[in-house]
Amino acid sequence: MNPNGQAPSQGGNKYAHTRSVPLTRGDSSGEKSPTPLKETGSRAQAVCRSESRLYLVRTSQSRAPAHTAPDLYGPSHRCISTAAAPAASKCTLLNSFQPGFVVQGDYVIGGIFPIHFNLKIPDLNGTYRPPPINCNGIDPRAFRWAQTMRLAVEEINQNPVLLQNHTLGYKIFDSCGYPLTGQRAVLSMLNGVSQENSSMCTNASSLLAVIGASGSTQSIVVSRILQTFRIPMISYASTCACLSDRQKYPTFFRVVPSDDYQVKAIAQLLVHFNWTWVGLLRGDNDYGRFAAKGLLRELQDTKVCVAYQEMIPLLYTRPAGLRIMKVMHSSTAKVVLVFATQGEMTPFLRDYMTQNITGIQWVAIRALVKASVFSGREYYPYLGGTIGFSNRNGHISRLGDFLQTVNPKRYPDNELMPPCSGQESLLEQHSAYMNTSSPRVAYNVYKAVYAITHSLHNLLLCQPGRGPFQNNSCAQSNNIQPWQLQHYLQEVNFQIAGEEVAFDAKGDSVPYFDIINWQRGTKGNIAFVNVGLFDGTKAIREELLIQEDRIMWAGHQMSVCSASCLPGSRKAVRRGEPICCFDCVPCDSGKISNQTVDCTICPEDFWSNNDRTVCIAKKVEYLTFDSLGIALTVMSVVGACFTLAVCGVFFCHRHTAIVRLNNSELSFFILFALTLCFLCSLLFIGKPTYWSCMLRHTAFSITFSLCISCILGKTLVVLAAFTATRPGHNIMKWLGPKQQRTIIFSCTLVQVVICAAWLIDAPPFPSRNTQYEHSKIIVECSVGSSLAFWCVLGYIGLQACLCFVLAFLARKLPGNFNEAKFITFSMLIFSAVWLAFIPAYISSPGNYADAVESFAILASSFGLLFCLFAPKSYIILLKPEKNTKQHLMGKEKK
Repeated sequence: MNPNGQAPSQGGNKYAHTRSVPLTRGDSSGEKSPTPLKETGSRAQAVCRSESRLYLVRTSQSRAPAHTAPDLYGPSHRCISTAAAPAASKCTLLNSFQPGFVVQGDYVIGGIFPIHFNLKIPDLNGTYRPPPINCNGIDPRAFRWAQTMRLAVEEINQNPVLLQNHTLGYKIFDSCGYPLTGQRAVLSMLNGVSQENSSMCTNASSLLAVIGASGSTQSIVVSRILQTFRIPMISYASTCACLSDRQKYPTFFRVVPSDDYQVKAIAQLLVHFNWTWVGLLRGDNDYGRFAAKGLLRELQDTKVCVAYQEMIPLLYTRPAGLRIMKVMHSSTAKVVLVFATQGEMTPFLRDYMTQNITGIQWVAIRALVKASVFSGREYYPYLGGTIGFSNRNGHISRLGDFLQTVNPKRYPDNELMPPCSGQESLLEQHSAYMNTSSPRVAYNVYKAVYAITHSLHNLLLCQPGRGPFQNNSCAQSNNIQPWQLQHYLQEVNFQIAGEEVAFDAKGDSVPYFDIINWQRGTKGNIAFVNVGLFDGTKAIREELLIQEDRIMWAGHQMSVCSASCLPGSRKAVRRGEPICCFDCVPCDSGKISNQTVDCTICPEDFWSNNDRTVCIAKKVEYLTFDSLGIALTVMSVVGACFTLAVCGVFFCHRHTAIVRLNNSELSFFILFALTLCFLCSLLFIGKPTYWSCMLRHTAFSITFSLCISCILGKTLVVLAAFTATRPGHNIMKWLGPKQQRTIIFSCTLVQVVICAAWLIDAPPFPSRNTQYEHSKIIVECSVGSSLAFWCVLGYIGLQACLCFVLAFLARKLPGNFNEAKFITFSMLIFSAVWLAFIPAYISSPGNYADAVESFAILASSFGLLFCLFAPKSYIILLKPEKNTKQHLMGKEKK
């Protein structure tokens, strides 16, 4: 047993250091089984072997040698070989091992308890038959556990409901807390204590189940013996996870949670309190090694990291302890987990207190969390605030009274009873024996007895023809086999004191733990205060029930390698360090964090705020009536006004030479088209809609096509007019007003057909651009069909190029006012504007693309207006004397 009644693991045993003679450890069963001594002589001999190698079989006529091998393993029998003496066979005990307590009953169960803890091996010099192994140093707690079993059986036999008309008996043996004597005890149970009640030579044992043993190593040895006879065993204190292996230990059960459950509970405790940076201190044995390995496995999917893992040497030395303390003191981990027993921690803590190290939040295992040896007031400044898990505290109402009835006078021949004068105060001399305020291991013993009883009760209630065995048969009440009881034990489910008792497929019971906190008691010592519960019946991650307001801390409620990142930043793991050590890096734009490991991307229509803490709706942008939009609007209106003003001037002076000679009708057509061009730029300002997107592109393309068609017509008229002055040329008859209108209509109609096909096939539509600038949603007009868009621009460019070529050919025609020159300049400006527009439009997003297109419309419109009409307006308004036909034709008299 571990300190304070807790179960050690496979490698830990509290009593090993108190033995007079160390014993050699053997195979995985715990001990070496010596080969039975074979008798010499001429007679035939046969050896009855079982897995325990117990029996020495020889003929009745052979004689024992002078020096018989010492019987370390229990009472052996001389068995008559039926081949040698068929008429006279009998069994003879070679040695005996008397049980501590025996009660007869219809059904018998066994109990193994470490009532003594000091094992003394007799002299094995081989010159005489050695005496039996002696155990001394009584453990009052273990003696109380044995009495708890007796009390439970007594209650059951008095219960009118359980085991009706049947009684339960027991045989309780002392294991001395060591596998060797534990093996000896179980073999004695199987053999019987005398020749009369021994049945091993004739039929199966009447033993139905065994309660025990204490330590995991003892349980391994005992269970391997019992599984040969298919006898179930329920342990009250063995916690090694290895015992859950059903292939190796098919008959093993336990009412104490395995170490696997303990490390799961500790892992959940660390996660619950957000202790992500912890130290690990363990003993140099299998228990510490397996527990640490199990904890690391449980922490793999959590945010908890182990800062360091130190081991208390098996042979403790002060330098080794100081080295561990230096690591603890220098580490930023202020929470330390302890997987060690009382015996391992005692010398370490003695040096720990001399170093005056405080502020460590200890997390202790059940083997340590209620160790009364550390409850003194001198430990409080260093261990106060310790928290950990302990076996569930139970209540046994009659236990205190029953323990006081056990005395040497009542059991005069019982070797387990310590001698006394009768004047001692039981509560003072044996406080550990009488401590029934919070029974834990004793409560497990109590549950184990009732688990067997309920299973046996269910077995006896079996209805013939409805049983669980072959052909729906039931067990025979007068010949119950242990394996039949195990079947019911596997399925038993009952409640005791509000606690559910059942076994899973591995033989483990429902895990319950009390959460214990070390607080200052009334006398300045350490009091073990229950502050919560680990309930294995709850859903995963909901097993912990903690009363945090009742917990007293050691001073550090936080233990982290790196402080949690503030909202708006993320964790960046440091290379070569655990994931719990990190730097905090601000989130990228468009991502937020709220104390999480990584930054999360905002939804498509949202963007992060400046602090990167929340996602806010993206700003929706389009070319609106802001400063840029207002400037374009003003330019558009001003351009339209100028155009209308020029139109007014031309209308007022329509009878003058400069207006008439330059084809006034085409001039008015051009002015009308330019007015529409200036105004169509307004369609690019404002939130794009389905109709505005279709209108803005088609209106722009048709009005400009109309304008360039008119200029083309004027260019042809100018070229034809000067050509017609040559003899034999009468081209003007083909460019009359009707022909001019036809040219304008035809050229514009081509653009109208292109726009109609565009609108029918893939019209422009409003779209939300979130790619160019991720923090904004740019509402723009998608052209729909890029081919149609570039066809529209290409056609206008083709018209402009044709117009430019014709005007360029007519640039040197005679006359003081050659309009072809101005048309050439206007086409140059027009072409330059739109050639510059193409790369600017492609590289500009959303509202800027609309602004570029609007500006190109205005710039080209202003270019056409000033190049074509500014010179004429100048003559009309400022130089009226030149507004004559003679001057314009260059025929004025000098």
